[in-house]
Amino acid sequence: MFEALKTNSTLTTLDLTHNSIGSDGAKALAEALKTNSALTTLDLYNNSIGSDGAKALAEALKTNSALTTLNLQYNSIRDDGAMALAEVSKARNLLL
Repeated sequence: MFEALKTNSTLTTLDLTHNSIGSDGAKALAEALKTNSALTTLDLYNNSIGSDGAKALAEALKTNSALTTLNLQYNSIRDDGAMALAEVSKARNLLL
């Protein structure tokens, strides 16, 4: 689904608002983010990623140092997903 992002070297902003990628899409995106070194801004507004998707993104952001801005508004992220994101955000000074 997001294989091209793994080798992307030019795209810096990606807006996926209102795309219903869900938890599985967020997990696929997280895998791509682990090796992406160009994307700095990612907008996932209203995609129903849930806590599992948020935790996968948080895990990817532990190794991705390029992404600095991530919009996760309206994604049904519960406390456990928010906690995972908060931890990585604090360690990386990431704007959520």
